[in-house]
Amino acid sequence: MDVTSKLQKVFSIEKLIRGLQSRSQAAERFLAEQDKQLAAIDAKNAQLDQQVKSVTVSSRAAEGEVARLDARMTTLKTQMDSAQTNKEYKAMLTEHSTLKIEKDKFETQVLEALAKIDEIKKQVSELDAQRIERVKVREVALADKKARDAEVAGRLAELRAERSAATADVPQDVLSQFERLLETRGEDAMAPIEELSRKHMEYTCGACQMTLTMNVVTGLVNGGAATRCSSCKCFLFIDKEVAESLVPAKR
Repeated sequence: MDVTSKLQKVFSIEKLIRGLQSRSQAAERFLAEQDKQLAAIDAKNAQLDQQVKSVTVSSRAAEGEVARLDARMTTLKTQMDSAQTNKEYKAMLTEHSTLKIEKDKFETQVLEALAKIDEIKKQVSELDAQRIERVKVREVALADKKARDAEVAGRLAELRAERSAATADVPQDVLSQFERLLETRGEDAMAPIEELSRKHMEYTCGACQMTLTMNVVTGLVNGGAATRCSSCKCFLFIDKEVAESLVPAKR
């Protein structure tokens, strides 16, 4: 078996491995998306919780001011009842009116804070409901991933053993180049030579569609040496039918 045929065997096994892995990877991506959405919900909940704490602090501060002003206004009323002069009475009345305006302002702040807290709690409730549903979806996604992993585990182990045996027959330098291509180009690491015109002897790379010289094509037919496309650098192979069509021309 020539080098290209050996590499083809490795490539065929690699595609089967990737096909099986893609089934598990799709389930894994779906599970990761659920985790991402749950994390977003938790982050939003934490943000809302912080808002509640901040608004509560402001509300309590405003309530404290209301109580302080209320106490001062009560004291003023008592003092107004025992005022000795009209001037003294008017001064305390003016202060009382000013304090009432301030008190009304702080009471408004308290009411706004309570309304804000109610609004935030409503959002939290909605997020909690979303989280419950998302957790259910995640449980389904996790079960699906485990099922798919279990389904392909045995076959993957067999294919990896086959791949390991097949790579033992491929020259190390060629194998290293091929595996680097697999990392960067995936299943475009190897491609067939495609026949455009048998009559005009026009052939192209099956990956990038660039025209190949006849030296490249006949080289694969004659010797099967590891050959790469001069354009996209993928490894080339030639199908039996195309190779046989070139035999009469070669003779």
